[in-house]
Amino acid sequence: MKDPYPETAKIEIKDIIENLLVSLGEDPDREGLRGTPERVEKSLRFLTKGYTQDVERVLNDAFFTVTHDEMVIVKGIQFFSLCEHHMLPFFGECHIAYIPNKKVVGLSKLPRVVEIFSRRLQLQERLTSQIAEAILDKVDPLGVGVVIEAQHLCMMMRGVEKQNSRTVTSAMLGVFKKDPKARAEFLDLLRRDRY
Repeated sequence: MKDPYPETAKIEIKDIIENLLVSLGEDPDREGLRGTPERVEKSLRFLTKGYTQDVERVLNDAFFTVTHDEMVIVKGIQFFSLCEHHMLPFFGECHIAYIPNKKVVGLSKLPRVVEIFSRRLQLQERLTSQIAEAILDKVDPLGVGVVIEAQHLCMMMRGVEKQNSRTVTSAMLGVFKKDPKARAEFLDLLRRDRY
């Protein structure tokens, strides 16, 4: 995997944050801000660690041969991401369904796929598609559906300042795109509190 931080781009984030604080009219040497540039750099590296992670490596040998050919759903996968437009958080839940094609993947691997793509600067629409495409490519199911419901601080804290708005996106691939019954079953199961 290529270095996500090429040598030409290795300007210290802490130096940029220190300059940002000065530009905002703050004193980076005052008691409350001492160490903030380093903390912000550490935080940003954690929040964008998905750039250095690989889906194939995460899924590794977690595939199992089965005769099960009914839908597998993992609901309520919590995630946090940063919007690429304002670098403010958006967060919510991701729901994934797939129909196995002679193999399943370990259930804990699906939240890990969500984590890889959510820990990057993102658009919710792209995040939804990337998760679905990665599962289709690596797990090779008959179909995959992904629904994400999220709240965006860029809409809550600034701009339109709407506190209760939620954005819902979906990606339906394979049988979920072609077969309205499969898609309807998935969406119906999402609406239920319990199976």
